[in-house]
Amino acid sequence: VLGSRPASAWEVPSGNVFGGYCGPDSRPYGLWNLTTGGKAGPDGVITRGTGPMDEVEWTRRRPKPEDLRVGLISWAGSYLTYEAYKNTVTATAKGLGRRQVTKQICIGTNFLSCQALTCTWEILVSNEHDTQAMVRLRSLQGLYLLCEADGSLCYGRPRTSHHGCFLLRFHRNGKWTLQCIISGRYLESDGEEVFCNSQVLSAYHMWTPRPALHVHVILYSPLNHCYARADPAMGRVWVDAPVPCLEECGFLLHFQDGCYHLETSTHSFLSHLDRLVSQPSTQTAFHMQVRPGGLVALSDGEGGMLYPQGTRLLLGLGSSPHRGEEWFILRRCPTWFECDKESPTLQLRSPNGCYLAQRRHRRVMADGHPLESDTFFRMHWNCGRIILQSPNGRFLGIAANGLLMANATIPGPNEEFGIRLANRPFIALRGRYGYVGTSPEHDLMQCNMDQPDCIHLLPCRQGIYHFQAQGGSFWSITSFGTFRPWGKFALNFCIELQGSNLLTVLAPNGFYMRSDRSGTLLADSEDITKECIWEF
Repeated sequence: VLGSRPASAWEVPSGNVFGGYCGPDSRPYGLWNLTTGGKAGPDGVITRGTGPMDEVEWTRRRPKPEDLRVGLISWAGSYLTYEAYKNTVTATAKGLGRRQVTKQICIGTNFLSCQALTCTWEILVSNEHDTQAMVRLRSLQGLYLLCEADGSLCYGRPRTSHHGCFLLRFHRNGKWTLQCIISGRYLESDGEEVFCNSQVLSAYHMWTPRPALHVHVILYSPLNHCYARADPAMGRVWVDAPVPCLEECGFLLHFQDGCYHLETSTHSFLSHLDRLVSQPSTQTAFHMQVRPGGLVALSDGEGGMLYPQGTRLLLGLGSSPHRGEEWFILRRCPTWFECDKESPTLQLRSPNGCYLAQRRHRRVMADGHPLESDTFFRMHWNCGRIILQSPNGRFLGIAANGLLMANATIPGPNEEFGIRLANRPFIALRGRYGYVGTSPEHDLMQCNMDQPDCIHLLPCRQGIYHFQAQGGSFWSITSFGTFRPWGKFALNFCIELQGSNLLTVLAPNGFYMRSDRSGTLLADSEDITKECIWEF
């Protein structure tokens, strides 16, 4: 949601830009929908149109490669891992960190620091049937897992058409096995080393796939063409949302002890009894079957599958799904804000699938198509406020009649907008080394966790958020730029969007929050670096 800035000086404040307390803003905000011309309300917020949201078809897009990666867990609980500093493949990592560890290598008198572990793999499918598929495993670096004739594994590029190909079999318990096409041997691990020696299948050849996408997800039923939606009032989950615009369509997918727990936006959990409960337990633990391409199915491990049932499409356990009712497409929880992370341009998409575009006479309408040059706006940030520059060089502002126009040649207070995440009452942040969260072993907030802590967002009138922990306390910051989650007073944080599902955080001390290799969350960066970018 975009909201105009109240009349104030345009100059960037000097010193501490967060002086003073900004109280929570209780005004209602909805998803913007500019199909009727984009008229702003009396508070300067561009609100949704008059048409009901469930009558608008949302444009579904092809998944991004990063959404289709998986981690492969061995029988010993460790992950299939590429160790860059040794150029070897092992099963040593204990978590699904995209960049798990860094090591220093001494070469002469110099120390070179390099990334050590890569635990996520893209599954490239060349042929797929009901219970098996022909695949290759490609890492983040673009190289492949290769099996040699002697059973050893290496890492590189295939030399022949079958080099690096595996027959992937899907087992009823959700496990995968990978059989080398050339030698017929299975991929296995002894708990540390990985090799292909045996042609006789055993438990040591079983791998558990874990989706590597961000834990804040949506579930789409391709058979019913609808998304799962939690109903806190009824204590149920329905598969009846044609557009995943509501916060109730977002779920946190927690992985624990080989099972998954589905948490709603109000922090309830889906149970085996088809109802929402307040705490996770064995009754909220589901086994997951994963297929390449983002398809997943959830079961209770005793024959019951989770699928939509009845005329109202209640999501519950049953034993007789028809025509693939149990399969869902797993995707990241979307933002209605599309941005090119390589350049400071963005596109804004309305729920009907059309894009905000500049038209004749400096008008701005939501009737554009994604490839139109007039739908790309250059963005500028000013302490958490965004300024949008249209393709003709003029800046977007709100006219006296409330319409969005591209009039100003020099931006002023009327051209500043605040960003509100309309379908996000909380965020879970993932950086270069893992998720932001707390750990029993550390007093400070960490940035290398396998599971995130939810950060509840309390919006303020000046485009600033308060970060609140799940227990109700607030984030506090030390003089060293580190954080603790049990502060008594609310502090001001600025959120600046840097791409689709990407953001930076300007902390109360005036520095950008970043992830550190040590695992400690810090706010000490004057400039935006890769360690300052957070996936949410």
